[in-house]
Amino acid sequence: MRKQLLISFVLLACALNNYAQAFFGEKPKLVVGVVVDQMRWDYLSRYYDQFTQDGFRRLINEGYSCNNCLINYVPTVTAIGHTSIYTGTTPAFHGICGNNFYIDGQKTYCTQDDSVQTVGSDLPRGKESPRNLLATTIGDQLRLHTDFRSKVIGVSYKDRAAILPAGHSANAAYWLDTKNLLFITSTYYMEQLPQWVQTFNKNLHKNKEAKKLGSRIGYSSLCGTVTTDMAIAALQNEQLGKGDATDMLCVSYSQTDVIGHEWSTRGEHTDDAYLQLDKDLGRLLKALDEQVGAGNYLLFLTADHGAAHNWRFMQEHKLHGGPWYDEQSRKNMEAAVSKAAGKELKPVINGVFDYRVFLNHQSITEQGLDLKEVKQAIINYLMTSPNIIFAADYQQLATTSLPPLLRDRMLMGYHPRRSGDIVFVVESGYYDYGSWSSPAGTTHGEWNPYDAHIPLLFMGWKVPHGATSREVHITDIAPTVCQLLHIQQPNACVGEAITEITK
Repeated sequence: MRKQLLISFVLLACALNNYAQAFFGEKPKLVVGVVVDQMRWDYLSRYYDQFTQDGFRRLINEGYSCNNCLINYVPTVTAIGHTSIYTGTTPAFHGICGNNFYIDGQKTYCTQDDSVQTVGSDLPRGKESPRNLLATTIGDQLRLHTDFRSKVIGVSYKDRAAILPAGHSANAAYWLDTKNLLFITSTYYMEQLPQWVQTFNKNLHKNKEAKKLGSRIGYSSLCGTVTTDMAIAALQNEQLGKGDATDMLCVSYSQTDVIGHEWSTRGEHTDDAYLQLDKDLGRLLKALDEQVGAGNYLLFLTADHGAAHNWRFMQEHKLHGGPWYDEQSRKNMEAAVSKAAGKELKPVINGVFDYRVFLNHQSITEQGLDLKEVKQAIINYLMTSPNIIFAADYQQLATTSLPPLLRDRMLMGYHPRRSGDIVFVVESGYYDYGSWSSPAGTTHGEWNPYDAHIPLLFMGWKVPHGATSREVHITDIAPTVCQLLHIQQPNACVGEAITEITK
């Protein structure tokens, strides 16, 4: 009896040891993150019948689709979305509070870094880095876990879409200098472009169509093709997925956002952008299969935000929607403060964007004004303005009478030193018309499903085939990937691993 128990114990120990080795020892050779800027979730079904078998349809048919992935903060804009995907957290913790925001009264571009220089071009656009980011990313955690043997590289048309996903410790991030038609980087990463990037740039200059488009390449689906070419070049020349540690490639497609702002969610330009992107994705997947091997890489595809339909289009079809003008409202807010003070005042507002008001605290102090009274005058104006349904002092959000969904998303998007002073909500279908869209275009930034419901597809290493309609969040992507890699989550992560994929 004792002998049988001993044998059973040994067999169990061997089985557990084999399970542990299989569970913790096996890892993909490469992780690929793909972000499609301004892609609404419903585009997957809208274009499904027109997609080829090799791009989006392959991801859907072979991978796992989270059909109810929502953004759980506001505002829903590019820099925040890319950052939240890779950090698993929100502006409250990662500190990237918009494409532009104020830090202690100083307007700041999200990746602005005046301490570094451009590499690969003579323009100042390369003075960028992830230093404003206050949290680690998937790539940072991967590099830490492997004692920095893993390679992490970001590629995009937009600087912020290459830099923020790749994280602090990335080996490189490359983005497009549209004036000179060159992929560039900054001295944060290196002092000189690798030879393969220099060669790529020379070949890009031989592309007659690209040269003809020039600085407007982002308005063409060719921009996605060029981004794919650069991603494949990085894959091959950096030998990603060929080492003894898992590598990571972060690829962001930005032409879809530029085209959406110009031509909105309908029409030939948007159709062409997504159908060409489908072909480019097919090329990327083929290159991954050839270099790393199908099933040896883990890939996810998502979006940083969606977009509203053009308000004129909505009205033509008797649907609710319209424009909201931030610059005119700013003038009216200044007038409301002066009226409340009973005298003409110097400006007290630094900026109004992303449905937030950034106050000039120095001006308020110098004029002897009470900050609370200034805020209240602006809130009173907003609450009586057409097409605005809620307005609140950020510092009083927790006790403000707001629907819980709105309050929670506002709080998750609020960083006390970077997010401004007042937040407001416009009616559904209305959006900021003055700053980010042409008359035929659209924009984003709000809590509504058209901005906050995004695609999320996983495919490849250990990913089962299937789909779920369970609500998951943009912040769940990073912990899911980290769980599959058996590495620690990013250091400010608030998301939860999607167990349908990690089980």
